[in-house]
Amino acid sequence: MPHATDTCIHVIGLNGSPSRLPAHLQALVAQADLLVGGRRHLANVDNAHAERLAIGNNIPQVVEAIRTAWKAKQRVVVLASGDPLCYGIGATLRRFFPADVLCVHPAPTAFQLAFAALSEPWHDAALLSAHARPLADVVARTLAAPKAAILTDGTHTPAVVARALLDAGLPPDAPIAVCENLALPDERIWRGTLADAAECTFAPLNVVVVWNPAPPCLAVPPGLPDQVFATEARQITKREIRLLVLAELRVRPGDVVWDIGAGSGAVSIELARAHPTARCFAVERRPTMFTHMRTNLERFPAPNLHPVLGEAPHACTAWPAPDAVFIGGSGGRLADILAHVRYRLRPGGRLVGTFATLDNLSFVRQALPTARWYQVQINHGVPIGASERLRAENPVWIVVYDHEEERCQPH
Repeated sequence: MPHATDTCIHVIGLNGSPSRLPAHLQALVAQADLLVGGRRHLANVDNAHAERLAIGNNIPQVVEAIRTAWKAKQRVVVLASGDPLCYGIGATLRRFFPADVLCVHPAPTAFQLAFAALSEPWHDAALLSAHARPLADVVARTLAAPKAAILTDGTHTPAVVARALLDAGLPPDAPIAVCENLALPDERIWRGTLADAAECTFAPLNVVVVWNPAPPCLAVPPGLPDQVFATEARQITKREIRLLVLAELRVRPGDVVWDIGAGSGAVSIELARAHPTARCFAVERRPTMFTHMRTNLERFPAPNLHPVLGEAPHACTAWPAPDAVFIGGSGGRLADILAHVRYRLRPGGRLVGTFATLDNLSFVRQALPTARWYQVQINHGVPIGASERLRAENPVWIVVYDHEEERCQPH
C-alpha cells in the first residue's frame, strides 16, 4: 500500500549537505513544520519557519515531539546520515511508529560509501556498529568474518577498536582502512595496519574497514576423540561428558563463557570452536596441564579462547561477567569459586559443574539447593579375545544451576 506522503513522517537520508538532495526532497525539507536531526544536519537547512529539534541523548523527547506534531497533522521531516534504517534513527522510530506512518528516503549508507571509496566488494563483509554498543560484540563478530566495516563513536574510536582487535588475537599487520568524512569535501582514506591504527587519531566521522588475514572462524561441531588431546594420566573430561556439558551450558552467540579448572582445555577448546562468536576464558593452576592446553590450542586453534595460568577465583576477577560457567576442577577452593561465580554470573546465566567425589557433590548441593543434578556412567565397548566386553568409566555427577535475578554477595 503506498504511503500517503502528505500525512506521513518523512525520514530523509543525507550524504553531505541537504542542498545535494533531489528537488522533491528539498521541497519536503523547505515545507516542514518540525525538523528533527543531528546538529550538523540542522545547521545546513534553509527553513526559517520550522521548529527544530536536535537529536542527542533525548530519544524519548524526540519521539514525543514527533508524535505530537504528526497527530496535529503538521509536516514532520527527520534528517539522518546515509540510510536511516541502517544503525540509524529510522530503526529507532520504527519501534514507536507503524511502518505505514514512516516514509523513508535513503541515501547510500556509510558502509556503501566506504567500500566504494576502497573499490572493495562487500557482499561478504560484516556490517557492525560500535556506536553506543558493547565493543566486545563487535570484536567477536569481526573475528568470525573475512572483513568487517565498523561505525565508531567518540568513545570507541578507530584506535580503541584497533587495540581491542589486537587484544583479541588479530595480528598487528592485519590490513585496516579508516574512511573519514565520506561524501564531504574533506573526505580522506587512510590505509595501514592494525598496529598503526592503534596509535593514530582520526576525524570523528569515519568508518573502519578491517580485513581478517586468517580464514573466517567457522563453527566446528564438538566431539573430538579423547586421544587427540595432549594430557597426562587420562586427566581429561571424557568425550561423552564434554558433549553433555556443552549441551547444558546452552551457549548463545556473543556469550561470555568461563572454564574454571580447565586442565588440558578439552572442554573450552571444543566450546570455543563450536561457538566462534562467544568469548571464552579458561584458567588452569597446574603449569604442566596449562602447557598441554597450549599444545592443544596449537592443534585445534580457537582465537576466541583466552587461556590463563593461575588460580581461581582470583585469576577470574578481571574477566567480563559470564553468561555460562563450567567448573571442571576447583583445586580445593570450591567454596570461594562458587561464591565468586554466583556473584559475577549474569541474570539468566548457567553454571555447570562435573564432580567425581561425594564430598564435592554434597557441598555443591547445599550451596546451590535449586540446582539440577544427575549421575552419568559411561561404558565403552572394548575387544576381549574374539568378542567384546564393556569397560566402565568412573561415574561423574553433573550439576546444572540456572542463575536467577538475585545476586549473591561475594565472600
